[in-house]
Amino acid sequence: MGDVWAVSDIHGHRETLEATLASAGLLDEEAHWAGGDARLWLLGDYVDRGPDGVGVIELAMRLEQEAAAAGGQVSSILGNHEILMLGMHRYGGTPVPGDTRYSFEANWFGNGGVVRDLERLEEHHLDWLTTRSALGADADHLLLHSDTTAYLLWGDSIDEINAAVRAELQMPDLDTWWEMWRRLTSRYAFAREDGVDTATRMLDALGGRRIVHGHTIGALIRGGPVTPEDEPVLYADGLALDIDGGIYLGGPCQLVRLDESDVATA
Repeated sequence: MGDVWAVSDIHGHRETLEATLASAGLLDEEAHWAGGDARLWLLGDYVDRGPDGVGVIELAMRLEQEAAAAGGQVSSILGNHEILMLGMHRYGGTPVPGDTRYSFEANWFGNGGVVRDLERLEEHHLDWLTTRSALGADADHLLLHSDTTAYLLWGDSIDEINAAVRAELQMPDLDTWWEMWRRLTSRYAFAREDGVDTATRMLDALGGRRIVHGHTIGALIRGGPVTPEDEPVLYADGLALDIDGGIYLGGPCQLVRLDESDVATA
């Protein structure tokens, strides 16, 4: 069995992602898969806040195929920014029913939406995005984007949750999409005073010995500014690992290896 890696919150920084994966031996000099039978998990937020969100999507799509052909695996899950961009694409400035103060357009522009990404979206990008999973499991780790228990509102198992989210991605109503965005935007579930108990309940429900997530920049969990030297933050008595380095604020792209007794970084 190959190595198991995870990375999150690329936010359009394709070149940085490519360099980070290459430094771990997962890509060659031309950014093609070189990881053999390794498994790589991309934990969402490919778009917004950076220069080439669609480029990150296209890289993920291509690496999925190249890794599979080499006996490896690249798996990409949804982040809240994918829901936000897709909602902007579908609904624009249409007010949210029940609370007309809000719209996807207002939230997208307010959260780093990049007009060029929206303009470059094509049908194959949309088809790919709307068939992604919401979470996964590998190497005894529970892999998700957002540090929230809201995933459990969709079901009681990984398969049930993924099926429910994929079904909602095909639904035409704004209410459903807004609720997806709202759920995946919540955070800090494992960093609060009851975070250890909350993480334990999440793992008991969905499996694994540790939660790996992005979404919330690790510096906010650790306390302090974002720096290029920041490392992933292990917290909640070791039950949660935050791998969002704050790339769009000058932080690092945090790639971690999960199939070792202690988490390794590259």
